[in-house]
Amino acid sequence: MKFVILFEDNQNADPNIRKTYMPDHLTFLERHADEILSAGPLTDSSENGHGGLWIAQAETVKDVEDLVQKDPFWPTGLRKSFKILKWKQVFDCGKRLINPQA
Repeated sequence: MKFVILFEDNQNADPNIRKTYMPDHLTFLERHADEILSAGPLTDSSENGHGGLWIAQAETVKDVEDLVQKDPFWPTGLRKSFKILKWKQVFDCGKRLINPQA
């Protein structure tokens, strides 16, 4: 099952946290590439940070929660919160993945 995870950053967190822990965070993403399919920061039109987003594949919401909490960013205070949403992908690389007539 696929999930979208939306992260909200803590605006009061030390601004150096991201830079300090980024190498560990990227290594973590690489180690979990079978589960975390895509990841990256979110910004507004002025390039102000607004958290991050993962697309993950897992059996349960609990599996995704466990993964989030193992991320080196999690215990640092950088992340204020996260939301996990089930995602049904219906389109990819220019192709339909479902048949609406079926």
